[in-house]
Amino acid sequence: MPEVSTRRLPNLKRLPPLSRRASYGLAGGSFALGLALIAAGLWLDLSGLLSALAVVIGLLVVHRGIVRAGTALWGPKFDAGFWLSAAWLVLLTFAAVFADVLPLGNASDTVASLTEAGNQPPDLFSAHPLGTNNLGLDLLARSIYAARVSLATAAFAVVVALVVGGTLGMVSGYRRGRFDAVVGVLVDAALAFPALLFLVAIASVIGPPPSVPAAVLWEGGALAVVITPIMVRLARANTIRFAGRDFVTASRALGATNTRILIRTLAPNVIMPLLAYAFVMIAVVIVAEGSLAFLGLGLQQPTPTWGNMIAEGSLTVLQKYPFIPLVPGAFMFLTIFSFNRIGERVRGSDEAPTARESRKH
Repeated sequence: MPEVSTRRLPNLKRLPPLSRRASYGLAGGSFALGLALIAAGLWLDLSGLLSALAVVIGLLVVHRGIVRAGTALWGPKFDAGFWLSAAWLVLLTFAAVFADVLPLGNASDTVASLTEAGNQPPDLFSAHPLGTNNLGLDLLARSIYAARVSLATAAFAVVVALVVGGTLGMVSGYRRGRFDAVVGVLVDAALAFPALLFLVAIASVIGPPPSVPAAVLWEGGALAVVITPIMVRLARANTIRFAGRDFVTASRALGATNTRILIRTLAPNVIMPLLAYAFVMIAVVIVAEGSLAFLGLGLQQPTPTWGNMIAEGSLTVLQKYPFIPLVPGAFMFLTIFSFNRIGERVRGSDEAPTARESRKH
């Protein structure tokens, strides 16, 4: 038999990783290349498909650069998707809150827009970087003002559902008995009713809201009614999960009242799963609010919402000026994706201690 060499092969797993300086260099190169591709897609005279492909590839390369730079700075646990989502929501919220003092274009004054050309395509170095609609209204300004409606409506609906549904679910899960049975029947009945049909029925009865505050209160209240049963069921399930733990038994043995146990002992443990799900519900509410506006049951033009802006995209508009519905659609997509991404991160951090506790026992 031929003699087998006993020399040890190099352990590839033990090869030193890239130095931090080299990682910064690769990250900078990725940024430069990605930005160059994006600029080429936006400003060079390319066909529509090549332009879109260049922008998409450029965004992916820039994302790769962010991942490499973040990993070099904060280690392999750096989550670029989470931090980019958080940055987008912070930036969008800041712009929506301070929209009145920002140097934005005309968002809703159709008289002042008579001198503006309609259907201007996006041009980042012009007065209308994301273009205008057929009335000459600035799409960037309209998208930011529309974010006010969507974010405020979603926040109001979810906060109401958290307070009402969380309280009712905790009391139901802790008391059990007949009260729990009645709440369970009501929740099952509410969840069995089609949510969209309920929202359309309410909007048809009260009519379109005349102003942004009215839209937040009316639509937010209707959406809160829809999502409250989900919060009741989630709070009830988590209350039952924690009610049998030793720390609750110890509190009861020490003479704590039921109210004190609910507020001081159970609520801190139940609130985290509810908050994690609340981010997902915000994304759902934004979609529902946009759907109502798209159907003409929300705020009416020229007051902007993402739904009625997307509704401007008829078949003719999509063929000639696709950017008119795509701009608000991109704002809505990025916002919904960001809330879902943050909700997944919060849910993962909430489940991690439970997993460690189960391994310990």
